[in-house]
Amino acid sequence: MFAGGIIGWFVLIPAIVIFGDDVVMYPASVSVAELYASGGAPAIWSNYIKYIGAGAVATAGIISLIKTLPLIVLTFIGAMKSIKNSDGATNERTQLDLDMRLVLGAIAILVLGIWLVPAVPVTLLGAIIIVIFGFFFSAVSSRMVGLVGSSNNPVSGMTIATILIATICLKAFGDTGVHGMSGAIAIGSVICIAAAMAGDTSQDLKTGYILGATPKKQQIGEIMGAIVAALAIGGVMVLLDKAYGFGTSDIPAPQATMMKMIIEGVMNGNLPWGLIFIGAFIAIAVEILGISSLPVAIGLYLPLELSSAIMVGGVIRKIVDRKNGAQKDESGKGLLFCSGLIAGEGLVGVILAILAAVGVADAISLSGIFEAAAIVPTVLGIIVFVAIIILVYCVASGKNNGKK
Repeated sequence: MFAGGIIGWFVLIPAIVIFGDDVVMYPASVSVAELYASGGAPAIWSNYIKYIGAGAVATAGIISLIKTLPLIVLTFIGAMKSIKNSDGATNERTQLDLDMRLVLGAIAILVLGIWLVPAVPVTLLGAIIIVIFGFFFSAVSSRMVGLVGSSNNPVSGMTIATILIATICLKAFGDTGVHGMSGAIAIGSVICIAAAMAGDTSQDLKTGYILGATPKKQQIGEIMGAIVAALAIGGVMVLLDKAYGFGTSDIPAPQATMMKMIIEGVMNGNLPWGLIFIGAFIAIAVEILGISSLPVAIGLYLPLELSSAIMVGGVIRKIVDRKNGAQKDESGKGLLFCSGLIAGEGLVGVILAILAAVGVADAISLSGIFEAAAIVPTVLGIIVFVAIIILVYCVASGKNNGKK
């Protein structure tokens, strides 16, 4: 990801500024020189690099799917066999699953709901696409997570591929305009969530199998958890949009913006294909070098500050592993500590959003105090960032005293 950021910000942006000069390149309406003079590197990124990144991400996603085609075929065959052999005749507790007839019936009801509920902008064609892609990608996600871990789950690639194919299909069948674009993003959202939850559920069931849990009870718990999580996350999303607004500087939502850009470009036929193909061939070149192209492509698309922070975390992990040698982070203290930071940041973010939504955020803002004390917020942020780096390193590299 950091390599992708370097390519975007220290190779492509300087190249565009140096060689573009007085040239007016679509999608910008002014020359490159004017664009750079008025908005600097971020303006070049928003007008050109994000399209190159979108092309790279889409291509890398397709490549990841092509690489998993044998796995897709094997998984499909295995899934068909499991459905055929699922008669619920076993009496062994650790082999009891939910009745497959109940599962298929619930899936049918959900698909009909997605198609018929007016609030969901999905047509019959969209519902069919959801069934097909949902089955294949959920199976692939489960298999990938079960075999190699969640870090290798190509959810982004599967989502982008779904959005591209769904948009093309909807446009071909005449479902265009705002309704078609809304339908495409709804289809992509369902598939993204299905694939992500399939991987998570597989991890849970695999852990339960190791511990001797009853799969049926686990599956009921997974369904309850999904319902509660959907309600909670839906409320949080509405809250964040009301407090800050998605797509703004407070919540830029770069990946969602990229998906919106791809859908609009395909529907309206106005994508800057030259930039898209540049990104596509960057992804192919990276793949030829033997490097997974999807993380590099995501780093090319995302703002540099995000991939830089991720790079710092990776460096800390590398240093800690070298220091600990063969033991590495067996106690998991560093992982648990960082997970706590992520969860804590998320909770604080929700609290701040609530304060912003009710209109009291400005009243408790500390920016005036910092300005009065002549403290630049950026300097304070750097100090806090360095302190967190030191703290994470100390926690992760500390000796295991046998306590969990």
